[in-house]
Amino acid sequence: MRVSADRHRFAADFLTATTTKQCVGFMIGSALFALGSAPGFGNWAGADASNISYFIGAWFFTGAALIQLVRSGAMTTTVSYGSGVMLRAEWLAASTQFFGTLLFNVSTASALEVKTTHGQQHLVWNPDAGGSVAFLVSGLFVLVAFARADGRIWALGSTDWWSGAINMAGCIAFGASAVGSFVSRTGTTVDAVLANVGTFVGALCFFFASFIVLVATRMHPRTADSADSAR
Repeated sequence: MRVSADRHRFAADFLTATTTKQCVGFMIGSALFALGSAPGFGNWAGADASNISYFIGAWFFTGAALIQLVRSGAMTTTVSYGSGVMLRAEWLAASTQFFGTLLFNVSTASALEVKTTHGQQHLVWNPDAGGSVAFLVSGLFVLVAFARADGRIWALGSTDWWSGAINMAGCIAFGASAVGSFVSRTGTTVDAVLANVGTFVGALCFFFASFIVLVATRMHPRTADSADSAR
């Protein structure tokens, strides 16, 4: 009986969406993206190694984003104006980000197989650019959610604000990377340096944005849990 109870408890703990799992997932995914775009890594290990690193990292992004979406709470909330119901900024941030990670899954998977210019344009760059736009929109919603909950646009003493601001910087860097990685009709990348640097900087930003939240959760677990419940 005890063995069965322990198994059920382990299964329940494994399937429970937590802040720790969310942060660790984003940090692993970010580390893999940073590795794939690290200066000199592609030349040393080859383009295939970078693409594999991106592919695996994208799945960690998706898993973490799904946890964040599950933890984001209800899709709508009641208001005293208009129709009386509006979409919650936190849910919009999580859902938009999750959609962006799915596009990155398509892009990174295609990069492993596609060799033609047409395929690079439509199966690699298009979903990559779409995912970057989704991340930018998500980053804005994160800041909106914080401003609504805290009542301030700038809050230098807040861990949540710093995490959101660093996350937004990462989203901008990923957007710049998408611009640089545009594939022309001749099959050349517009700016390979910008593409790699943008990915590397963005990945580091996402890593530290999650690291800040993880440390805060470890230091103040009860405060973090109550904050999550209030959102």
